[in-house]
Formats: sequence, structure tokens, C-alpha cells
Amino acid sequence: MSGARQKKKRLSVYLEPHLWKGLRTQAARRSMSDSLLAEAAIAAWLDPEGAGGDPKASLEAAVQRLDRRQARIERDLSISVETLALFIRLWFTSMPALSDSMAAAARAQGAERYDRFVEMLGRRLASDKRFRTDFAREPNEGDQTVGGAE
Repeated sequence: MSGARQKKKRLSVYLEPHLWKGLRTQAARRSMSDSLLAEAAIAAWLDPEGAGGDPKASLEAAVQRLDRRQARIERDLSISVETLALFIRLWFTSMPALSDSMAAAARAQGAERYDRFVEMLGRRLASDKRFRTDFAREPNEGDQTVGGAE
């Protein structure tokens, strides 16, 4: 700080009863005021190393945050896979079986559609365009389609 010390700003905080009790207990245990303990806790939360915190503890906290993020990603991926699997199962159970005469034509058309699908998927993955962003922008009120052609 330049020259004179700046006056501290006041903050009023509402705490749950168990947090208030914990704050009071820790402040008494450390022989410090509630306000000073709260300030130290906020400083440590915002900048663990700058607040005189242990760099090892800071690194450990960062690893724990990454672990939680990874767990959320794994959960989201699991939900996505289950959604796709359920859709495929429902699709297969709702599609009628084809006669032998129609099966060859259906296979050929299916192969063509699959090739177009893979090509479209490749283009979308190569660009920044994703279903989530399309879904956020759509649907238009009169539009009954589920996604559009590129």
C-alpha cells in the first residue's frame, strides 16, 4: 500500500447457527476475535499461498477440486452414454422387422446414411459447433424438426 494504511471495510454476514458456533469456538481456541478469524479464513480461501498458507495444503486443495470436477465429468459422461443406449434400445424395439426383399435395399440405404452421419459428425467435431449451443439457440416456435441439416 502506498503511504497511509487504508481503513478496513465492514461486511455483515449471516451464518447458519452451526457455522457461527464453529467460528466462535475456533476464535476462542486461537485467542482471536471472530472478525479476525473470518478475515483470515476469507484471505486463505481467496489466496491460500498469499495468506501465509501452506503451499502443500494449497496444492492438495487444488487436487481435490480437480478430483471433484473429474467426478462430475465422469457422471455426466455416464448419463450421456446411458441416454444414448436407452434411445438406441427404444429405437430398435420400435422398428418393425424388414422382409428379405427389402433388407438388402435397407442395408444399402443404411450404409449411405451412416456414411453421411460420420461425415457430418466429423465436420461438427472439427468446428466449434456443438449440439448444446444449437439447442440453446433453438427451437423456433413454428419449427417441429429436431436439429437441422448443415
